[in-house]
Amino acid sequence: MTSLPNIDPVLVGQRLLELRKAAGLTQEEAAKAIGCSRPLFIAIEKGTRVVTPEELVKLARRYGRSVHEIVRPRETVGDLQPHFRAAISRIGLHDANNDLDKVVDAIKYFAENYRILEEITGQSAANNFPSEVILDKHRGSIYRLAEDVANRERLRLGLGEKPLYALRDTLEYDVGLRTMFYKLPSEIAGMYCYISGFGFCIIINRCHPQVRRAFTLAHEYAHFIIDRYRPGVDCFEKGGNKPANEKFADSFAQSFLMPSSNVTHKFNEVVTTSNDFQIADLCRLAHYFNVSVAAMGYRLEWLDLLPRGTTNDKIVESSFKKKKAQSQLGLEDHQEDSECFPKRYCQLAVDAYNKDELSESQLAKILACDPVRAREIVQRHLPSNSLGDPEFPLRPIEMGATLLLRRL
Repeated sequence: MTSLPNIDPVLVGQRLLELRKAAGLTQEEAAKAIGCSRPLFIAIEKGTRVVTPEELVKLARRYGRSVHEIVRPRETVGDLQPHFRAAISRIGLHDANNDLDKVVDAIKYFAENYRILEEITGQSAANNFPSEVILDKHRGSIYRLAEDVANRERLRLGLGEKPLYALRDTLEYDVGLRTMFYKLPSEIAGMYCYISGFGFCIIINRCHPQVRRAFTLAHEYAHFIIDRYRPGVDCFEKGGNKPANEKFADSFAQSFLMPSSNVTHKFNEVVTTSNDFQIADLCRLAHYFNVSVAAMGYRLEWLDLLPRGTTNDKIVESSFKKKKAQSQLGLEDHQEDSECFPKRYCQLAVDAYNKDELSESQLAKILACDPVRAREIVQRHLPSNSLGDPEFPLRPIEMGATLLLRRL
């Protein structure tokens, strides 16, 4: 083998990185296999240093793969429709098939343009993936397993116990997933798929409320952990007995968004201050963790902080209305990204435009908007300071009935 095909070194490097991780090798071990230093090997995986034919043969042999698998031309996004149609049929949403072609076309457009932007800017995705969890290999409670995985994932990503007000950015920048918000049929909360040569993609229903989108993001991330290469479609609510992977995903999302120690701490702060826990306090707590009131109540019950099975009844009895409650308590929705394309995608497009790699018309096409809107996006993605986390108000407000069966 005296020469390599005309193929992008960044693509070759990305494939080498993926195959090395799949083989369970460190960079030092792989570098030793081809007799080079670790910094030089890192440059190969980044695509800033072209791998030689001899090195490629050695690496392919070490990884147990063929050279062709590494240097094959970039494939186009495959046909996702059969996979999604099968998933839709499994959950009984046959009417959603009518909108599927449009959704799949949008996913393909997003994936292909995202790949182009990463290539011309030389910025590959983070590829900081968690270990895959195989449910069949674990015994015991699925809910306890999901809680454990969620806690370990927060620790791995350095999230601590803080509320996740920018989960989409975390998944894009820190993990390396791709996320698109798109108008899906109302009964569909989210979709997920693996696209060969591109990666894992999450599609969230853009029409759903902000807290529901956040929960669905966490839910789909759980599917990435347990169903990595199997496309799926999720309803926001499913009746009947849920399969194990859906139970895991729901429980993971609750634990990931509402870590038990912080929830317990905030709950005890309220009770210590007021000697009670009222619907108003539940609303504040839900707002603090950026989840729905119902999800917050269920989490408190699951942690045995509130009597099980009573929260929903109390809320119904009090004629609870979310918007009215938020207004009364002075709680404003968190400013969360609701754009179709994620910030990273837009930032790559702006970087390519500023480097004259894209014309204004090409920029507008990739951003799926008119030139005026494209210029607004360019301005919005200039460097700016991030906002800190909002404070959590602790002062009790009289609103509705107590959620405790007895005074403490």
